[in-house]
Amino acid sequence: MIAYHHILETLRRITGCSHLELRTFRDNVRLEVPREYLYPVLQHLKEGFGFDMLIDITAVDYLYYPDARRRFGVIYCLLNTSTGQRLVVKTYLDEPDLHLPSVFPLWKAADWLEREVYDMFGIVFDGHPDLRRILLPESFADYPLRKDYPLRGRGERHNFPTLSRAES
Repeated sequence: MIAYHHILETLRRITGCSHLELRTFRDNVRLEVPREYLYPVLQHLKEGFGFDMLIDITAVDYLYYPDARRRFGVIYCLLNTSTGQRLVVKTYLDEPDLHLPSVFPLWKAADWLEREVYDMFGIVFDGHPDLRRILLPESFADYPLRKDYPLRGRGERHNFPTLSRAES
């Protein structure tokens, strides 16, 4: 098993980024990466350190958090299937530039995961082969997991098409 601090130092050396931070919380190891280094870091984690499985991509809206550095955090959960090591990679974004590179070329599992984050938060993954809504109708104009979206919506649910179970 490769020590996480060795991974951090190697990534700092390869990318030339001294702003990579390694944190642990409740046995979870998190690597915070500036967005401009995100793709090269993820690529090296896969190709150089064997993090061959993308488990999840999600996001957090820090709108009302008092000490938040940025509005959004995007989180990548990785697994090295040979060693069992897990690593959470996190990057931050602010409006109006909510763009990140797609990691679909690295992990095909990113296809629907990036679409879900796009659909719920409005984060755009540049280079994604089919970035469109996956959970909501294409005509839906908002992002319901953002903190400034009303809990009861904006009345748009009445415009959704009615789905019925097909009778056999």
